[in-house]
Amino acid sequence: MNFLNRLASDVQLMLRRPARMQYAALCYRVRKKSKALEILLITSRDTGRWVIPKGWPMRGKRAHEVAEREAYEEAGVKGRVQKAPAGFYLYKKRMDHGLKISVKVQVHALEVDDLCKHFPEEGTRKLEWVGYQEAASRVAEPTLKDLILAFGSRMATPPSPAPKVVSG
Repeated sequence: MNFLNRLASDVQLMLRRPARMQYAALCYRVRKKSKALEILLITSRDTGRWVIPKGWPMRGKRAHEVAEREAYEEAGVKGRVQKAPAGFYLYKKRMDHGLKISVKVQVHALEVDDLCKHFPEEGTRKLEWVGYQEAASRVAEPTLKDLILAFGSRMATPPSPAPKVVSG
């Protein structure tokens, strides 16, 4: 029996596909007067849960460009996207045929400087600007919660002053 259990486990491992990859934008802004960091959350079209804009790779586009494009299409925002990833998170995506697949999401921070009145998915999602701690509490994926909290903490901590150089 032990041999059959091991064989079944090995077959499952061989058939398991590696996580698929998506690219996301962590859209943020800093309020001018209060200096408060806000994160833009949107609802998913299928379940209505709070998420960040994300999508599948696009031919001819680099990861940060896909994140920037998804932010515009899904939330109508434009701004400066960072080329380096802010982090990654994992989730299970339910495909149209009901199968759930593992997806690894590479997240790029996008500082929003323009809100478009009209955009491709206008009216299909709710959008809301919230503080980073509130944003973390609303999203379902634990690794996305952690990523948002870490990003918020980094943004809230002022950079250290440069050391003084004394010339002799």
